[in-house]
Amino acid sequence: MAKPASIKPALSPAQLEDFYRQMVFMRVFEEKTNFTYRQGKSGGYLHVYIGMEPLAVSWLNAIKKGYDYVITAYRDHGHALVLGSDPVAVMAEIMGRSGGLSRGKGGSMHLYDIEKEFFGGWGIVGGHTALGMGLAFAAKYRNEDRVTLCYLGDGASNAGVFFESLNMCGLFDLPIIFIIENNEFAMGTRLEYHAADTELWKRGLPFDIKSERLDSMDAIKTFEDATRIVNWVRENKKPYLVEAMTYRYAGHGAADNDQSLYRTAEEVEKNKQRDPIANLKAYLLENNIMTMEKLEAIDVEAENEVERIYELADASPFPEPHEVYDNVYTDMNPEVGH
Repeated sequence: MAKPASIKPALSPAQLEDFYRQMVFMRVFEEKTNFTYRQGKSGGYLHVYIGMEPLAVSWLNAIKKGYDYVITAYRDHGHALVLGSDPVAVMAEIMGRSGGLSRGKGGSMHLYDIEKEFFGGWGIVGGHTALGMGLAFAAKYRNEDRVTLCYLGDGASNAGVFFESLNMCGLFDLPIIFIIENNEFAMGTRLEYHAADTELWKRGLPFDIKSERLDSMDAIKTFEDATRIVNWVRENKKPYLVEAMTYRYAGHGAADNDQSLYRTAEEVEKNKQRDPIANLKAYLLENNIMTMEKLEAIDVEAENEVERIYELADASPFPEPHEVYDNVYTDMNPEVGH
C-alpha cells in the first residue's frame, strides 16, 4: 500500500472524496485519449497527465474557478476537465471533431474555454509564459483581484522568453504564479542534461520573485500549498514561482514509444510507489473516511462515464471542408493560391 498523506488536511471528507473522484476520472480519461491516438482517431501530438494529477486537481481547486486566469502548455487535458469544461467537448477536440472546444481545429494541444477563463494549451515551448504575463498585467491594469496560474514544463524553464516574462512580472508586480511542472524529463532529456542549475525554483530569485520547490505527488499537501500561495498572491498582488516536483508515468507524448532511451522500467516502477491516486486512496482507507467498496465503485463509475464520453465524441462529426479558414488567423489567401 502506498504511503498516505503525512499531514492532517484542511479538507472535509466530502472534499477528499471529490479530489479522489477528479483524479481517478482524469486518469481514466487520459488513458482513453491514449487509446484514441493508437486507434488513429486522434492526430498530431497528444500528451497525457498520468501521474501528475494533483497539479491540476489541487491547484485549480485552490483558485476562483471561472474568475482567475489559467494558461498552460500542451499537456492540457486535465486543466480543462478540472475547470469544468464539458468532457465530451474536450474529447471531441482531441479527436478533431466539430463539437470540440476549439471546433476540432486545435486538437489535444490547443484546448481553450473562455467561459472558464482557460486560455489554453500552447505548443511553442515556453512561449505562452509571455501570454500568462499579459493576463496578469490585464488583471492589474483593471484593478481586479484575479490571480493567473501559468503552468510550464521543466524544459521550458530554460527558454529566453520565460526569463523575459519573469523580469517584467517582477518589475511590474504582477499577480501571477508560475508553476514549473518538473516531471524530471524535458521530452526525453533528463533534468541534469538540460539545466546547468537543476534547482529550477531559483529561476525567480534574480527578479525578486518569491520562489520555492514543492513535492506535488501528494494531493492533500499540494492543495494546502496551493491555497497558501494563491491567497498570498491575491493579497499582495505580486508574482510567485513554484517548482512542482512530480513524475509522469507515460511517455512525453503518445508517440514516445521508446522511453528506454532516457529511463529504465525499474525507475518508472519505483516512482509508481508515489502514485498520487494510490496515496490518496491509502489515506482515505487508513483514516476511515471511505470504504474500499466505495472507492472501487468510484473507479467503475469513472470507467463507465469515460466510455460514454468517448462514444459521444466518436459519433460527432468532423468539421466541414468549407470551414477550414473559419476562426483561424492566417495571412494566407486561398484565392491566390498561397
